[in-house]
Amino acid sequence: MMHSKTVMVGGAAMYPTKNIIENAVNSKDHTTLVAAIKAAGLVETLSGPGPFTVFAPTNKAFGKLPAGTVDTLVKPESKDTLTKILTYHVVSGAMDSKAIAKAIKAGHGKATLTTVQGEPLTAKMMGGKLMLVDAKGGMSMVTT
Repeated sequence: MMHSKTVMVGGAAMYPTKNIIENAVNSKDHTTLVAAIKAAGLVETLSGPGPFTVFAPTNKAFGKLPAGTVDTLVKPESKDTLTKILTYHVVSGAMDSKAIAKAIKAGHGKATLTTVQGEPLTAKMMGGKLMLVDAKGGMSMVTT
């Protein structure tokens, strides 16, 4: 984590001295993500030395998926698919929104972030908001 100060996410403090898992488990907005990380067997990886930046989908984001999607993904037979999806939300290194905005400026309006899964995410600013565009053109706003 890049932050030298504690920030609040999902009503829980995110401490710079804790790893991603230790922080996310206390956020009421990320319970589905934590369950998915456990189902994919990524707890040990994301508890490791890193650093990692996780674009952590909230429960609300998971709720926008078609009915039954999350239930299917957390089944043991879907572990490989779930792992690919989750590692697509992770980039190596510590990047906060200011660092990403700086990379966007240096990239003349966009920055390509290589995910742990191997596919790119494109970061850009739209209407003063930090947006991520996936390989299929899907777009999400980054909140901090």
